[in-house]
Amino acid sequence: MYAIEVEKLTKKFHGFVAVDSISFSIERGEIFGLLGPNGAGKTTTMSMLSTMLKPTSGRASVNDFDILKSEDDVRRSIGIVFQDQSLDEELTAHENMDFHGRLYRVPKDLRQKKITELLELVELEDKKDNLVKTFSGGMRRRLEIARGLLHEPEVLFLDEPTLGLDPQTRNRLWQYIEELNKEKGITLILTTHYMEEADRLCDRVAIIDKGKIIAMETPENLKKSIGGDVITISSPENDDLHAMIRLQPWVNHADLHNSSVTINLKNAEQHIAEIVTLSSANKITINNISIHKPTLEDVFLHYTGRTIREEEAKTKDRMRMMRRMRTR
Repeated sequence: MYAIEVEKLTKKFHGFVAVDSISFSIERGEIFGLLGPNGAGKTTTMSMLSTMLKPTSGRASVNDFDILKSEDDVRRSIGIVFQDQSLDEELTAHENMDFHGRLYRVPKDLRQKKITELLELVELEDKKDNLVKTFSGGMRRRLEIARGLLHEPEVLFLDEPTLGLDPQTRNRLWQYIEELNKEKGITLILTTHYMEEADRLCDRVAIIDKGKIIAMETPENLKKSIGGDVITISSPENDDLHAMIRLQPWVNHADLHNSSVTINLKNAEQHIAEIVTLSSANKITINNISIHKPTLEDVFLHYTGRTIREEEAKTKDRMRMMRRMRTR
């Protein structure tokens, strides 16, 4: 029995395909991540599954409720932490929680008990009577997670839960998310473009790019799929270096991007000297060379030929161009 089932889900906006026939299933109690750059379709997918957007085609169910036929049942069984803040800044932490509980018709005695428990869970019990406008970004995110859990949802949606937070606060929120999953058995689906977030938290990750799922597995298996180690080399003659390297029989995959060549291969240390010798023989200068174990960033590069940072830069350029066109 799955917590979430998605089959050929598609969303189009005036001819633009934001989500392109994606399919996946999420086990109950699983932490599942949608990993990709801004504009990849992560939030649109989340919005359809939480019934805030209607799909153009395809089907999906959440907690056995069809997202089109049983919208109210879906909404009652899920919690959501939006990417953009949705707290009332003029209310206290307790008042925000209480208002949310009333919307979900949580009985008063149970509501007050849950508010106390959840504010303690996110270490905000001593701030319960403080106005939210006095809270830091990290405190607000913790309060939003607590609020999302008040009506005891079976599935919690987290849309970029640590976006814009400093590393220390982000790390603390990761601990809360892990504890929620282990202690309460809640199914969690989160969107992120932070590689380390997906790597640490998720049981499985779906890498999404331009509305399509291009790879889906455990973080460890995704990293293994690109084969062995990663060597990154920068050179003034990157084109020549790339052309030479990709012909070598011990190279699994080679990408040329930005100002470097990235190589996937096994036993990288054994081939460093060979790379240097070949480069010298072909009069190719090497400015820098490094070896590391594969990361999810390397996985994204392997499957798309781009890094997430490069793709986000392209997305921002497209958005700027669209804004300029609108003003003409």
